Amino acid sequence: MGNGTRIGRVRGLGSAHEGAHHWLLQRFTAIGNLILVLWLVFSLAMLPDYSFATVYGWLSSPFSATAMVLLIISTFWHARLGMQVMIEDYLGGANRFAAILLLNLVFLSLGVFGVISVIRIALGGA
Repeated sequence: MGNGTRIGRVRGLGSAHEGAHHWLLQRFTAIGNLILVLWLVFSLAMLPDYSFATVYGWLSSPFSATAMVLLIISTFWHARLGMQVMIEDYLGGANRFAAILLLNLVFLSLGVFGVISVIRIALGGA
């Protein structure tokens, strides 16, 4: 009992039992974003001035660079999860597949660009 109709079970209709994992990932990244954005705001507020040299020096420290990389990864992952839900809700078929593929390529590209930028600053690149 409770498994739906016989024809529904044969067709594979019903819950895919994957929604809880996606929901939890979205909540974990939201909590991570909250903590890391608070760190970013307070860290920037504690700087004596906002000249290029000061901010560059701040981001060159290992702790700041690591936290910024974590913020970039968490933010892009959270945004991708949210956009994926919207695409899955409103698109179907080949359009859904193409949109999710494009979504993954865009967010991965932007995330990698951000992480490489921070690493370049942290390692003293020009």
